[in-house]
Amino acid sequence: MQSLIGTGVALVTPFKEDFSIDTEALKSIVNFSVDGGIEYLVILGTTAENATLTQQEKELVIDTVIESNNGRLPLVLGVGGNDTMKIVAELKTRDFSPFVAILSVSPFYNKPTQEGIYQHFKMVAEASPIPVILYNVPGRTASNMLPATVLRLANDFKNIVAIKEAAGDMVQAMQLIRNKPEGFLVISGDDMIALPMVLAGGAGVISVIGQGFPKEFSEMIRLGLNRKVDAAYKIQYVIDDCIDMIFEQGNPAGIKQVFQSLGIAENFVRLPLVSVDESLRERINQFVKKIDK
Repeated sequence: MQSLIGTGVALVTPFKEDFSIDTEALKSIVNFSVDGGIEYLVILGTTAENATLTQQEKELVIDTVIESNNGRLPLVLGVGGNDTMKIVAELKTRDFSPFVAILSVSPFYNKPTQEGIYQHFKMVAEASPIPVILYNVPGRTASNMLPATVLRLANDFKNIVAIKEAAGDMVQAMQLIRNKPEGFLVISGDDMIALPMVLAGGAGVISVIGQGFPKEFSEMIRLGLNRKVDAAYKIQYVIDDCIDMIFEQGNPAGIKQVFQSLGIAENFVRLPLVSVDESLRERINQFVKKIDK
């Protein structure tokens, strides 16, 4: 899965003022990411606000990204949830030919045991016609997929090829990197520690901020992969402040404000999310102006 090494971005779903999907802005975001040097695109991840999209809207997002990407970059599709059989049904019926892998989040709300998580992904792996990237994000799921469970899945199922690890725990990430089977990729799901994870042996990142600053962020990760540590950290220390800012009042409100500051898309989010306040808006605006100089 060499196509998953480097920087992927979890695309936002831009909205118009009436909260309908802004397909033209989505095309612009795809082009901005591609032109900026991103290695692959992730459709319908958490950042896409897919929890508040209808099925028809999800299909519109998928079609728009496929069309605007036009085969330039590998595509990953988010297919996850907390109803195992519903996910299996989608895996058995959808055309996955445009995608290199699916990204599947650990079940949320139900709070399964580690055995429940294993059995869930066992069914996902057996049903999926393409490779599976596990997604561990305890801050959203209320359960941590422990390294032992991840490694058990990675060893038992050849088509489970990677994990997006977003626990924000470097010790846990290092346990995965140290003990993973050959060829299994540990991908950061946390922008702030993406570079340290890469330097520890990780494969890259599925990023939020990377779509707002694709040139800078993807270059930082490439430098890290090439062990050019000082040059990589020079970029990290420029971007750090904005990483904090885009998550300060929730994702994707922060990154959508970056896009508004760049003149690419508006900063509308759907309830129960709300847009960033005036203070944060101004701070993000000032950061974007500084980077653009």
